[in-house]
Amino acid sequence: MPEIYALAFGAHPDDVELSAGATLLKIISENKQVAVCDLSEGELGTRGSREIRRQEATKAAQLMGYTARVNLNLGDGNIADTQENRLKVIQIIRQFRPTSVFTCSPLERHPDHEHTARLIKEACFYAGLANIPTEHEGDLQTPHRPTYLFYYLQQVHIVPDLIVDVSETFERARQGVLAFESQFYRPGSNEPETHISRKEFLTGLEARARYFGELIGVKYGEPFVKENHIGIPHFSDVFK
Repeated sequence: MPEIYALAFGAHPDDVELSAGATLLKIISENKQVAVCDLSEGELGTRGSREIRRQEATKAAQLMGYTARVNLNLGDGNIADTQENRLKVIQIIRQFRPTSVFTCSPLERHPDHEHTARLIKEACFYAGLANIPTEHEGDLQTPHRPTYLFYYLQQVHIVPDLIVDVSETFERARQGVLAFESQFYRPGSNEPETHISRKEFLTGLEARARYFGELIGVKYGEPFVKENHIGIPHFSDVFK
């Protein structure tokens, strides 16, 4: 397994692509490895099915170029910060050993997203404690605590701590989003309408990226909130 720089967690398949996909593509373009971990298969979703969403997640991973995509199957609508779930997430963190972790915002429209934020925050910390033993494929794992934890923003508007210029990767990231075609607007579909299957949703997604891009003077931007402080060793490397 190549060294993973960024590990992105989503409560459901498509969470990562909808909110951080262009940033993950930017990281990949910088010759870094990216992995994704979905906590459920979105099986309670109004549209599609477990099998369809599984196929869509695989297709999205191929289009995006992730090094790996795994699913913990914690149960859609049942994601909670329990000791059992925390250990499963710790195993994933120790397996991939990322520098940066991305996950849902702690303030969100969907309860699963809020619960995911709490679960991932705690797992990132406890993954660094040697006295919490975990195994992978029969081998004892060594502790690992990610350096950075970022929350990607979804439905609830929060003032971001940073906005990533994704002007060069936004259009390609749309391919990863559209891989989850069962969830979005399809002319003639007989399935019930949902918040994200409205015809206006994908247009709004682009408008949102343009809005955050405008705030930093670029075409498209993706916003994030950081959990911890970020030190700047070389001022001019950041503020060019």
